[in-house]
Amino acid sequence: MNTTEERATAMATATAPHVLEVIQSMQRELAGLLQQRAEIMRRVGTIRQTLAGLAKLFGDSNLDDDLSAGRRGTGNRPAGFTRACRLILMDSRTPLGVRQGCDELRRRFPELAQRHKDLSASVSTTFHRLVGYAEARCFPDRQGTRVWQWITEREPVSQSTEREGKPEQVSQ
Repeated sequence: MNTTEERATAMATATAPHVLEVIQSMQRELAGLLQQRAEIMRRVGTIRQTLAGLAKLFGDSNLDDDLSAGRRGTGNRPAGFTRACRLILMDSRTPLGVRQGCDELRRRFPELAQRHKDLSASVSTTFHRLVGYAEARCFPDRQGTRVWQWITEREPVSQSTEREGKPEQVSQ
């Protein structure tokens, strides 16, 4: 039985200083972990791009089987859509528009691309989420078309956010 008095007691307990302190501590820890994840993903992207360049120069035979398979996007289980979008941005030497992202997904992850009713919308949404995670950046190319690029650790991290449906423009 949940009476008004019991609810009031529960509310008072929930706002007790020690409870608020625990909540704030956990929120700080979560923010720190999310920042670490973004930094790790940037580092992974940098290493992947470096390995891709080295593999082009010296051949895939110098890569471990696991690394070589990871470059091709194959594995034991099908890649998730966000993971696939991360991989194509990480491996791309140039910024990608939605159309190029879709083409690359169809080439590297055909079974994944087929599962999406509107692949362009899915790619655009996922690329925008990666901007929100500080893993990618969005900016207009020379023709004014919106393109996305993986943020490597050498680049400053901008706080790109979406405002009024338009991503923050970051100069190259």
